[in-house]
Amino acid sequence: MRKEPTPTERILWRLLRAKRLADLKFRRQVPLGPYIADFASFHYRLVIELDGSHHDPEGYDGRRDCWLREQGFRVLRFPNQDVLESPDSVTDAILRTLGMTRG
Repeated sequence: MRKEPTPTERILWRLLRAKRLADLKFRRQVPLGPYIADFASFHYRLVIELDGSHHDPEGYDGRRDCWLREQGFRVLRFPNQDVLESPDSVTDAILRTLGMTRG
């Protein structure tokens, strides 16, 4: 587990931490079985992953997503660029996934 978040994780964490997004509780760098999730909401069984250029949907990332789904989690993946260029779109997508809208 990394102590220092990436710049993109730092941006999204500012939007998610302390129940800032619709009073949702998220944790950062969460150990889940053999994996570490970037962000997780246990209440909603939602994992959020941020992908840089190293995303590997057919390899490690795909196996991890499959394992997380088998444990009952939904997995949302966002490219780092989306967080940098349009953080509101990212948070709106999170809310839509949970059947919520921005208040």
